[in-house]
Amino acid sequence: MSLEIKSEGGSVLVVKVDDLLNWARLSSLWPMSFGIACCAIEMMGSMASTYDLDRFGVFPRPSPRQSDVIIIAGTVTFKMAERIKRLYEQMPEPKYVISMGSCSNCGGPYWQHGYHVVKGVSRIIPIDIYVQGCPPRPEALIGAIIELQKKIEQESLLNS
Repeated sequence: MSLEIKSEGGSVLVVKVDDLLNWARLSSLWPMSFGIACCAIEMMGSMASTYDLDRFGVFPRPSPRQSDVIIIAGTVTFKMAERIKRLYEQMPEPKYVISMGSCSNCGGPYWQHGYHVVKGVSRIIPIDIYVQGCPPRPEALIGAIIELQKKIEQESLLNS
């Protein structure tokens, strides 16, 4: 909700601080990609020129200290779990997690026969958005980004 006040010298736009902060945060998501398996290829494809996540304000970052979103794409093993948790803890608040693909969501086809596969990354860190599929298409990741933007739009940083 905004209110525009016109004067002789121009116009002044008055908005709520929450709306302004949320608009800035949802318009510039900086994900740290954690691609482990075949889902990572689809994630890279969504950032390439065909799907171009840049138009949504999504710019991948190499460091967790510069990121506000982490995309876990692929099979998470117990050996990788502690590294994922460490990277998540290094991210500044507010931070979000997208779990991409069946393997990161619930262990995929490997958890039944492998003792080394985590049965879902949600056992390690909290998940905000799940992307289903094996492997999910780039369109599914774009849909998850849009859902995350809707979630950010509803938040209030000042009341927390």
